[in-house]
Amino acid sequence: MKPFALWVLTGCLASVVFASEQIPKQDLSVDQIVEKNVAARGGLDAWRKVQTMIWSGHVDSANAPAPDLPFVLAMKRPNKTRFEVTVFNQRSVRVFDGKEGWKLGPNGMGSATPRPYTMDEVTSARDEQVIDGLLIDHEAKGIGVTLEGADQVGGRDAYRLAAKLPSGVTRHVWVDAQTFLDVKVDRQVRTPLGQTVVVEVSYSDFRSVEGLQIPLEIESGAVASEKKDKLTIDKVSLNPSLDDGLFTKPAAPPMRGKSVSIDVDASPTLPGAGHPTP
Repeated sequence: MKPFALWVLTGCLASVVFASEQIPKQDLSVDQIVEKNVAARGGLDAWRKVQTMIWSGHVDSANAPAPDLPFVLAMKRPNKTRFEVTVFNQRSVRVFDGKEGWKLGPNGMGSATPRPYTMDEVTSARDEQVIDGLLIDHEAKGIGVTLEGADQVGGRDAYRLAAKLPSGVTRHVWVDAQTFLDVKVDRQVRTPLGQTVVVEVSYSDFRSVEGLQIPLEIESGAVASEKKDKLTIDKVSLNPSLDDGLFTKPAAPPMRGKSVSIDVDASPTLPGAGHPTP
């Protein structure tokens, strides 16, 4: 065989081998993948019944002054969130009411004043799909989903889907080819220094909560960084009573004593403006 023909044949065989490693065994359409994902997570009807949700647990972050900081994340449809983290008996709070956001944290003078979200934070928070994520009921949310290909995620085959949000932003969702649970998503965020970075959010330790599959461990961080923020969820409450006042911006409360707080602005991967929903 001539060298050129041998090179072409070798290249073709390599392409076939590479493709077989990249594409999961099941040849499914994007609609079938989404349908299986919704079923694996508990079903569309069950998720539609969830109007509020609370996570409580602890967070480890490179920006935190101490490990295992307790947090509470409250979510209410259509797009309200309240994230509180406690450090040394002081609270830092980030709240989005569906239109505007504010953040509150004690300063060195012993007082705290609510600060508005930046424009980037508001844009990111408006794009979040609280409670159930990007794929469940995606058509009703105005999200277009296409199948881009497949990758290895944690040593397992996963479908890579592109989700185009009503804002025009495109995010990617990786769905495990065996369990059909969404195991990773990505998004672009702007850091406090004005840099745009891609953040990956990985989901693991799925558990059944009243028939819904919810990840109890969530890691997030910039793709180029080895430092990751980790949320460990100890308790999930479905449909608790959440008054809208919980998401209303308060007047600045007086605070006394020495104040130490986690700098939630320093980490684009912590919940708040673009929190890691399931």
